[in-house]
Amino acid sequence: METSVKQRLIEFIKYKDLSQRKFEQLVGLSNGFVNNISKGIGADKMLKILSVFPELNQRWLLYNEGDMLQKNEALPRTMDVIVGIPLVSQYAYAGYLSGYGDPEYIDKLPRIDFTPDRHMTGNYIAFEVRGDSMNDGSADSYLEGELLICREVEPVYWKDSQLFINKRDFVIIHKEGILIKRIIAHDVENHTITIHSLNPMYQDEVLDLADVRQIFSVVESRRQRRR
Repeated sequence: METSVKQRLIEFIKYKDLSQRKFEQLVGLSNGFVNNISKGIGADKMLKILSVFPELNQRWLLYNEGDMLQKNEALPRTMDVIVGIPLVSQYAYAGYLSGYGDPEYIDKLPRIDFTPDRHMTGNYIAFEVRGDSMNDGSADSYLEGELLICREVEPVYWKDSQLFINKRDFVIIHKEGILIKRIIAHDVENHTITIHSLNPMYQDEVLDLADVRQIFSVVESRRQRRR
């Protein structure tokens, strides 16, 4: 019978002969964390769990693959954490615009594996590239169908302070669509950003941040294989 991440974590907690509250206290998680798990566990929380219980097999916990415990607990193990992050495909752009603030909608999105830098916590989402606005034929180009692993930039950093934008690419959730662009200017006083496409056929555009719902910084790209 297929089990959920929450059910498998509860199984491990029982195996360790702990109450859920004691487990949460040992790991440093909030009261009720286990009961509130819906689909996945964030990278920062997973690191906490594995630092206290290194014997736990994270692939078993996240994907029900293999055994509950690491095969050789005596061997040192890396702290690389594989997490399943939501994927917004080209065809899900419109749905994401209306559902980005709904945890139930996010939970229903497909997921892909990602191992974040252990020092980088936050909200990660993958977006599939649509269109050719960021394709100028250079090594910096993104091709249609490419997957972009992105980390959310908290609003405090783009509303009240200068964005670090030097040669960085962003996915911008705008009221009129999802945009993959380079930000070349950020006017904090007037609350605007200037976005740039690598493809010279597209002109630069100034966006009012009042019309922006989310901003994600691109941290990794994955090119889809063509067969």
